[in-house]
Amino acid sequence: MTDKKTLRLIDANLNRLREGIRVVEDIFRYVYDNKEISTKLKELRHLARLENYKEILETRDIQNDVLKESIKSEQNRTDLYSILIANFKRAQESARVLEEFCKLISTKDSENFKYIRYELYNLEIVLTKITSNSK
Repeated sequence: MTDKKTLRLIDANLNRLREGIRVVEDIFRYVYDNKEISTKLKELRHLARLENYKEILETRDIQNDVLKESIKSEQNRTDLYSILIANFKRAQESARVLEEFCKLISTKDSENFKYIRYELYNLEIVLTKITSNSK
């Protein structure tokens, strides 16, 4: 059994990972009308799950999150490209945290988040070229 603080950390990073992927997915779904890329991102987002969702959810403590307030750099985006980059980085960093902390629970889950992270690295190369061309 993993302690509540670790599960809380996992919960926050699962949310952050799925949210970051969703923003990128929606850019390619609604702005670029790209079904192939949107579908790939949706598949990655759906892979970002753990079996013990109920146990993890019970550890969520938004009221006591010491960094829930936004910082200046999070409040400003200059264009679509900056939104894309910020959300790729958010998702990649969260996937890395999940990869590390899932080692305490399951090697299989840890490897799943490693796979997601590397897929995001590859997609970032391709997709930032598309958005940088439309700046």
